[in-house]
Amino acid sequence: MTGIFTWWMPARSGRDIGTPGKIDRSGAAANNGMMRGMADIVKRPYRSEARAASAAATRARIRETAVRLFVERGYVATTMRGVARAAGVGERTLYDAFPTKAALFGHVLGVATVGDEEPVRVADRPEITATREEPDPRSAIARLVAYSAALLERAGDLIMVSVEAAGADPDMRAAADAGARATHQVHLALTEHLHRRGALRDGMDPVTAADILYALGSPHLHQLLRRHRGWTVEQYRTWLENACARELLG
Repeated sequence: MTGIFTWWMPARSGRDIGTPGKIDRSGAAANNGMMRGMADIVKRPYRSEARAASAAATRARIRETAVRLFVERGYVATTMRGVARAAGVGERTLYDAFPTKAALFGHVLGVATVGDEEPVRVADRPEITATREEPDPRSAIARLVAYSAALLERAGDLIMVSVEAAGADPDMRAAADAGARATHQVHLALTEHLHRRGALRDGMDPVTAADILYALGSPHLHQLLRRHRGWTVEQYRTWLENACARELLG
């Protein structure tokens, strides 16, 4: 599920063509035309930048509103009309950007997951690739935990929305399953790195180690400890790092 914003692209500006007038052979008209043209060159980028900035602000407002409503009401009860009204935009504007509610949810979850709108998946983010290049096993786990904890702070509530809606909506089921597979692959890439370095505890294979990381770092546990038990981010991150290191490294 992805949202493709074609609507915020700056439109090409143009000028009205006036009716013909008397021919001016003095060159004044040409000079005036040149000056107007130069002024247009100066103004056009400004108009484009202003339009882009306005569209970006609208985009952010839609995203923030959608996140709030999805988390408060759940996926099924949230409507496109409700998002448009709460965000202060027309329904047509919203539908031009996101043809379906699934596309809107996919966008807000994707941005929350990676922290920006760049089309770079989690597995290819420098913070994650660095875990597979870290020579010290404990530091590699610490890097992964730091990234995972920050990700769950941004996206954990939305991930739980998708999990809770998976039983009622096939699109959400597909999204939840795809997210679970991608998360496990990130964990497996790290545990294979640790296995090649001989860092896993005796008898521990990479797949089992990835399963353990997957379970300990799940959004369900994050939700229980952070939202229900009131742990601080630091408490959660410290516990998760220690638990992962203890289980994998011995």
